[in-house]
Amino acid sequence: MQAFDRPSPRAHPLARTSVERPAATSWRHHYARIEGVRLHWAELGETTRKPPLVLLHGLTDCYRSWRDLAPLLALDRRVLVPDLPGHGLSGRPDASYELRWYARIMTRWLAAAHVGRADVVGHSFGGGVAQMILLRRPRRIRRLVLVASGGLGREVAMSLRLASIPLVVEHLGQMLMGPCTRLALGRTGAVFSPLDVARLSAMNAQKGSARAFARTVRDVVDWRGQKQTLFQCADELTDLPPIAVFWGDHDTVIPFSHAEALATAVDGVSITRFEGCGHYPHREKPDLFVRALRHFLDEPVAAATAWAAARGARLDGRDGPEVVPMLQSGSCAHG
Repeated sequence: MQAFDRPSPRAHPLARTSVERPAATSWRHHYARIEGVRLHWAELGETTRKPPLVLLHGLTDCYRSWRDLAPLLALDRRVLVPDLPGHGLSGRPDASYELRWYARIMTRWLAAAHVGRADVVGHSFGGGVAQMILLRRPRRIRRLVLVASGGLGREVAMSLRLASIPLVVEHLGQMLMGPCTRLALGRTGAVFSPLDVARLSAMNAQKGSARAFARTVRDVVDWRGQKQTLFQCADELTDLPPIAVFWGDHDTVIPFSHAEALATAVDGVSITRFEGCGHYPHREKPDLFVRALRHFLDEPVAAATAWAAARGARLDGRDGPEVVPMLQSGSCAHG
């Protein structure tokens, strides 16, 4: 069931909610040039009274990360699924790939796609991009969902720390991007289908992918872990939207404790823990994920959020947020 930092009867209907699965869905693909970057995105659904929904994928991933969820979410709203610069079908320019650069490009893309205020979901690195968009243009985001998000603590997988070694991946790693993608995705078990592995490996083998990956990692990670956190921006970011955090409790890329850290630093944050899931709960249990997501997005009045008195503090012996696990059957592969 849905979990909130404080007990709430509104959590209970989620377990009884069934997700209608559309019979057929037509993906619409678009391209726009933003600051010289050829940006690709896919769309589903139509404009309704509900705000549009933007889904941001993680590092070395692409728009297909949301292919099982987007049709379910587009039943009653417009859903936009972009490829971040340097990823998927988007361009791979010789750029800085700093987090602020990503946020600037994506903010201008929102304007080009005629999106005003939107609900935003960001997975992993996409969560970091979403946080930076919130910092730059807080009124653009109505509600924010962070899925196994970067930018909430120091700890991160050793593979990303090694990838941050200056110049090594950027200058020597291009020929390895495809094979390394296949190897990394193969270690997630059945989270990625053979077709997804083949397509994502081919996308990441494109010229410029190693440069984009290396510069992106170098901006946010060093040998000690993640360098940038949302907590460092607390003084700059005073207006917070309703925030939900979705996380697999067996995540080996970014630990679940980062979700608890955010809920300690920001009052009103809700946490949903997906039992037995790794770094990709939206892929591992898409139906349950959609139920939790739609529940949060469609609440008439979502919990307000605000920085706690001890900004950025981790759990320090005080009562932490109540986290109720999602009820699931079977097990999920670890990301």
